[in-house]
Amino acid sequence: MRDVLIGIDAGTSVIKSVAFDLQGRQLAACAIPNLYEAVGRTGSVQDLPRTWADTARTLADLSGKIDNLAGRVAGIAVTGQGDGTWLIDKQGEPVGKGWLWLDARAGETVERLRGDSGDLARFRSTGSGLAACQQGPQLRWITENAPEMLTGATTAFHCKDWLYFKLTGKRATDPSEACFTFGDFRKRDYNDEVIHFLGLDRLKYLLPDIVDGAVEHHGLSEEAARLCGLPVGTPVVLGYVDVACTALGAGLYEPGTDAGCSIIGSTGMHMRLANGADDVQLNQDQTGYTMCMPVQGIYAQMQSNMAATLNIDWILGVAGSVLKGAGIEKSKAELLDHVESWLTEASASPPIFHPYISEAGERGPFVDASARASFVGLSIGHGFGDMVRSVFNGLALASRDCYTQMGPLPARVRLTGGAARSASLRGILGGALGASIQTSEREEAGAAGAAMIAAVSLGIYGTMENCVRDWVTPYQRPPEQPDADMVRYFDAVFPVYRQSWAALRPVWHSQAEIGHKPAVS
Repeated sequence: MRDVLIGIDAGTSVIKSVAFDLQGRQLAACAIPNLYEAVGRTGSVQDLPRTWADTARTLADLSGKIDNLAGRVAGIAVTGQGDGTWLIDKQGEPVGKGWLWLDARAGETVERLRGDSGDLARFRSTGSGLAACQQGPQLRWITENAPEMLTGATTAFHCKDWLYFKLTGKRATDPSEACFTFGDFRKRDYNDEVIHFLGLDRLKYLLPDIVDGAVEHHGLSEEAARLCGLPVGTPVVLGYVDVACTALGAGLYEPGTDAGCSIIGSTGMHMRLANGADDVQLNQDQTGYTMCMPVQGIYAQMQSNMAATLNIDWILGVAGSVLKGAGIEKSKAELLDHVESWLTEASASPPIFHPYISEAGERGPFVDASARASFVGLSIGHGFGDMVRSVFNGLALASRDCYTQMGPLPARVRLTGGAARSASLRGILGGALGASIQTSEREEAGAAGAAMIAAVSLGIYGTMENCVRDWVTPYQRPPEQPDADMVRYFDAVFPVYRQSWAALRPVWHSQAEIGHKPAVS
């Protein structure tokens, strides 16, 4: 009996293959840490063959956890980290390494394009603001600065597209990434005017076919079947971008329930559901993303912080470094255990923290590759606990900043990502948004969302709404109500948070110019 669906989620830090039964219960999971490397000060790349080998290994390892997996698998779905540029040649071999969404080399290119009056028409078509993480600006940077990188390239993929190619031999991308980068979200297709604005007319041949995994799939190739230990011809579904799949698995789309969705992981993703193209609310700053969902006429509108828990990693790293200097070794887990104590020690008025710790700057709700983190309002009376609390508050304020660019604040937010396990962060986020916070018992929302697309594509469910009733609704925990005092505090602080980052923008750019100048010996 074919009663197992496998969802692959190739994230930035971990590649996972997760097995579910046909009603959405998780059966087993296999994961391998992902690897990427820095190029200079702002580049981030990943090895394509290694990514595929690790993915194939997670699939093969599932067979050791599920009896007769080869005889039971009904289908495989794949999603992965969004944006980036992964090039292959005519023979299907990689052309260099894949550029990740973390890569900021196209930052100045984005600033130039955003200053062009034609960007407004591009924004209205894609529903998405330009950022250095996207394939369009990255390809433009390559054509202007390193055209040799394109030698022999015939197809430009994103991460999940590369894996789909290795699984099936099909060169394709999905409607979500195709449209927010190069297309018209209303038509779910490429837009020649957008491609022309990006200066990429001569590179249109790189863009693969758009395949909607909700209605179309391909079979597992012989080579992939051999590596994964699964039958040749097993249906393989190209999922939507990982953010859309995670939102689906976390409950952004649940007819009859009005909720936002935030993913607090390395980055922060904040989404509202748009029920039709006319419901998409484009902001004046031309930022954010509009992503097609695997339901016709439904969109996820998103604002995204470049760094979320990366800020927590940074402040814990500072603590660990100080302790190490005093001869005390503490692991990250041990430092995390102490966070509650630091938060308790914090005063009622900690400094304001702007969580722009990424070398790539910020992409939501404004785009600025020069943006950098800062504490505002530090005084001699503040201690380390205040700084930790400021970092947590900063993540919540950045979330509110994003939601306000998409319309009214949601009354409920469904929270997922690693940080969703922190009761303190849930409480702080609820206070900043004035919203109840709801989490799910489901741990692998991204892989589940991809598998849900497969469940509909393969006819296991007639509609996504019916699939959600089994795969999402039963796993939702009761919502946690916000603390009234915390809501009042954040209502007062939020305007100052916005005013201070706006005032600092010229400073960021001046700092960036200083950083580009050679040191005087």
